[in-house]
Amino acid sequence: MIYSSYAEVLEQLKDSAGAKIRVSVAAAADWEILDALKYAGEQDLVQGVLVGDEPKILELAQELDWDLSGFEIIHQPDHTLASRQAVAQIRLGRANSLMKGLVNTSDFMRAVLDKEEGIRGRGIVSHLSVLEIPGCRELLFISDAGIIVAPTLDEKKQILNNALDYMRSIGYDRPKVAVVAANEQVSPKNPVTVEARQLQELAEQGEFGEVDLAGPYALDIAVDKESAKLKGIEGPVAGQAQLLLVPNIEAGNLLAKSLLYYAGATMAGLVLGAKVPIVVVSRAAAKDFKIVSLAMSALPSLPSLRDGN
Repeated sequence: MIYSSYAEVLEQLKDSAGAKIRVSVAAAADWEILDALKYAGEQDLVQGVLVGDEPKILELAQELDWDLSGFEIIHQPDHTLASRQAVAQIRLGRANSLMKGLVNTSDFMRAVLDKEEGIRGRGIVSHLSVLEIPGCRELLFISDAGIIVAPTLDEKKQILNNALDYMRSIGYDRPKVAVVAANEQVSPKNPVTVEARQLQELAEQGEFGEVDLAGPYALDIAVDKESAKLKGIEGPVAGQAQLLLVPNIEAGNLLAKSLLYYAGATMAGLVLGAKVPIVVVSRAAAKDFKIVSLAMSALPSLPSLRDGN
């Protein structure tokens, strides 16, 4: 399955019987977070557990005219302890999505990655941006635009595996990946291009499983068929990339935010590499961004997608 819009994602969730998003929110006494959850709840999309300062949560819910239907509150005013308890809900199978509320990101991620009580995976955690761009035929995935500053080749392999695992879990059987750089020429003067070609060679050897991967590709070659044709570049990825693996955090961050502010894109942001995708969005992010991030975090748990239907 390939998604052309967030409307399709939300319909997929609505059409899956019993597949409502079950979110565990750490330090949930946050007006913006509760406002987004109220809206999603009214659309019959979400339920779950709010871990945080119960009196404050109830006060904010009253301001929002929300009866907290479908949500349980676990009172824990300490943000660090609230993060641990929110993570515990994932371990106990009581939620399929984890969301950061009014807590410092480093404290929140410490709870996620705790060796004894966390939900860490086997490798690194990385960020995945998923964008719906007006005029584009399908959602675009970008990684890593938020966590790994200057990834080594080994870290790029792990970032790639995190993104591929996620995409396959939501129905992308053979993702199309472009390892992007300034141009398509491999030069020892530009290590980014050398590593991009190394990743392509590893993909051709089967290291990343079922995937079409090419690089280095300039952005125009990755996403525009006409540009690829004019430059004589062919293949399943040329002009058709679904995932852009960026060389560093600056490139990914600038690309994603350019699409947000200049192209009117809507973006979901996820942290991958733990046992479930994690929603970590800015408090300033629009309500729609929080809702689509929640939706994308819950999508891998749908039985129909796990069964390959």
